[in-house]
Amino acid sequence: HKSTAQNSHHNRVKHTERRRTDSVSKEDGMEYNKNVRKLHKTFLPQNEEVVQPNQNSGSNSDTDLPIFDPDCDPENPKKLIFSDISSAAFNIKNNLISTPCVRSLQLSTKFEMDLYFKKEYLQVTGSFKERGACYALSRLNEQFKKAGVIAASAGNHALALSYHGQQMNIPVTVVMPVIAPLMKIQFCRSLGANVILKGETIAVAKEFALKHAKEHHLKYINGYDAIDILAGQGTIGLEILNQVPDVDAILVPVGGGGLIAGIAVAVKTLKPDVHIYGIEAETCPSFTEAYEAGHIVSAQAKASLADGLAVPTVGGNSLETAKGMVDKVLTVSEESIALSILRLLEVEKAVVEGGGAVGLAAILEGKVPELKGKKVVSILSGGNIDTTVLGRSIERGLAVDGRLVRLEVIVSDRPGGIAELTTTIAHLGASIKDILHERAWISTDVFHVKVKVVVETRGKEHVEEIKTALNKIYNNVELY
Repeated sequence: HKSTAQNSHHNRVKHTERRRTDSVSKEDGMEYNKNVRKLHKTFLPQNEEVVQPNQNSGSNSDTDLPIFDPDCDPENPKKLIFSDISSAAFNIKNNLISTPCVRSLQLSTKFEMDLYFKKEYLQVTGSFKERGACYALSRLNEQFKKAGVIAASAGNHALALSYHGQQMNIPVTVVMPVIAPLMKIQFCRSLGANVILKGETIAVAKEFALKHAKEHHLKYINGYDAIDILAGQGTIGLEILNQVPDVDAILVPVGGGGLIAGIAVAVKTLKPDVHIYGIEAETCPSFTEAYEAGHIVSAQAKASLADGLAVPTVGGNSLETAKGMVDKVLTVSEESIALSILRLLEVEKAVVEGGGAVGLAAILEGKVPELKGKKVVSILSGGNIDTTVLGRSIERGLAVDGRLVRLEVIVSDRPGGIAELTTTIAHLGASIKDILHERAWISTDVFHVKVKVVVETRGKEHVEEIKTALNKIYNNVELY
């Protein structure tokens, strides 16, 4: 009879999967995953041998059921409560840096507000992720403290777990996509972590990590949705209220949603009048769409300077916790993120990654005019920016700021034609960074040449001055 029940179960699963294969609807596939996940949870305790994949074969048969994280089940989300954050603050206070929250004199004056920066990039591994990782590790039972933990991450969460795992003598395995920065891979290994490179995306890495956790009896720690992680991140909110007691608004970078959920609970519990703003890159507005819809929505993640925020699906626990506590959710452009990185570098002497700069980006774009005259804290969540990306960000920021422009001018191809142009630019006080001339792709006569010049200027007013002067001499001047 038992065998008949098992065969019946197999037939039902196969039938469902055949239906899914024939379907062309994305929603049908999502419903299938939900149904199979429910079946997996209810059926596993009684008939575990039926749903276990064949580890020896290593193949994905029809009976392989999706592995999910029981601590982060989107169908049964958990809500963070204030006592969790209080417990985290007490347990991690001796293992982390209480980062400064400093007023910016120049930017406060420029934007007519009291602007403070919470400098989380000053943590040992360069990001706020240490708070949640430290608390989650401290909460492990003895079994997992000995066996170890595993996580899928391309950067900051992996570094945080590796560091605090080393401090607590807990074995840590991190699964990183092959596109993860080499610097972060090497840093994790130097901290004693077992680094596994798997897949082109974090989704593939996560699937492998969950399977590896099950096979080797490790604890999987979700970097933005586990309740202990949220509690740890919420301690930032407690620190802000101690450092800036009369704060009016807090600008929080949003990726998977764990940071804003933790801070919202901490701050709204103690000071409900403080406004919480969520800021994310417009290239991946997953939290914006999910918060407006009231449920998880998968967004398409495109390349972004704020790569740490490019999470296509927010956490179910994070979204459930944040509901009703976030006053405004905004998206910012790539140009403003690049300009923010440049401003923080020049004005605050702070090297901040794109995800940490989105709060200032929202101010630069003029998306929070209601905060003029208010006391505002922007969280600089991390500083682990790749050196080459930093260079590109600076150049992009200079271009957005009008301090790096490209001119295209058609000049005479006779001797002295280009020399006259460069002399004119020099007399106008600009510095030529690059120059290129071409003859084959212009529509004027063969006695002229198009000259492309990249010029460093003092700003947008200087650019207009250069353009006006060149237009008096040349007929065809284009500026980018």
